[in-house]
Amino acid sequence: MEHFIQEFQTDTAWLPAWLVSIGVLAAAFVVGLMMHRFAFRFLTRLVETRDLFWRSLVSRGKRPLRLGVLTFTLSFGATIAPLTIVQAEVIRHMLLLGFIAVLGWTTKNSLHIWMTVYLRRFKLDTEDNLLARTHVTQSRIVERIASFMIVAITIAAALMTFPAVQQYGVSLLASAGVAGIVLGLALQPVLKNVFAGIQLAVTQPIRIDDALLVEGEWGNVEEITSTYVVVKLWDWRRMILPLSYFIENPFQNWTREGSALIGTVMIYLDYSVPVSVIRSKVEEIAAASKLWDKRVVSVQVTDFRDAVMEIRILVSASNAPKTFDIRCEVREKIIEFVQREYPSSLPRVRAEGAANANAAVVNAAVRQTSMRS
Repeated sequence: MEHFIQEFQTDTAWLPAWLVSIGVLAAAFVVGLMMHRFAFRFLTRLVETRDLFWRSLVSRGKRPLRLGVLTFTLSFGATIAPLTIVQAEVIRHMLLLGFIAVLGWTTKNSLHIWMTVYLRRFKLDTEDNLLARTHVTQSRIVERIASFMIVAITIAAALMTFPAVQQYGVSLLASAGVAGIVLGLALQPVLKNVFAGIQLAVTQPIRIDDALLVEGEWGNVEEITSTYVVVKLWDWRRMILPLSYFIENPFQNWTREGSALIGTVMIYLDYSVPVSVIRSKVEEIAAASKLWDKRVVSVQVTDFRDAVMEIRILVSASNAPKTFDIRCEVREKIIEFVQREYPSSLPRVRAEGAANANAAVVNAAVRQTSMRS
């Protein structure tokens, strides 16, 4: 190699050094593009019969591969070009930065492709998607944290190639205690959410598509990032909450162990209504409903009031939206049944009776007053 470089420099000694350098680097750039095109076609054909991960890696790695090949060919061109010491150092430094970027870029792409291929096995649109939500939540949180670490390490490695930054890093290490305290205080909100994300991935109090009751609002977990959670509310609004909120504050998770839920319907009727008939009618409504999952249906008298009794109806469904819909269906049909079959058992009858009693008391008082007068 050294003999080839010497011969090349001897043959081009009659040309200006800057012109030779430009020509060599341009030729290295063109050769790099040609090598990249050949290498990409070769790798594409090589992975045609391989699994999805390798095909996706080659497809998404086209630009990182181009940058890597150009870094290699330009590095070779800078070696044989008649550059000054300063020019050679600058170009080699830039190529080193390009090499670090290629490593970080390829690692991040590989991580994303592997996670995507892994999550293809889990479907969130099924009835019982607890296992899928568990894996999707853990994988996405881990991917975001790992991607953040890859980017941070890549930037740190690139900065450490500058002598000034290296000296600053040494001085930071010399005063690591003070620097650690200052950095910890400055990054407390970020680090707090990062560690909360790790804790959420491990303990999983929430998962993707979980039904939550949080801050008085009901919705589903739409997205979990490295710093915040997006909850899609029932009316399509989005509530954005930091990850640390779900570690430090109480909330309701309606799908923690499964998606099935029991819905409650409270109805207040007169004491004269036959509870057994109400129970039979509720069972008939549930059996005819497409929303009922055939697990729970119950009618119980749970309290006595002055004028009415409290009847609680329980009916189950496979998920939170269906539970809400079947509650509305049972509520509408049971009140329609009572209005049609037992109108005298509605609470308003008691109100009318109380009004008549009050009127009778008033009339009796008037009569007594008249007799005295």
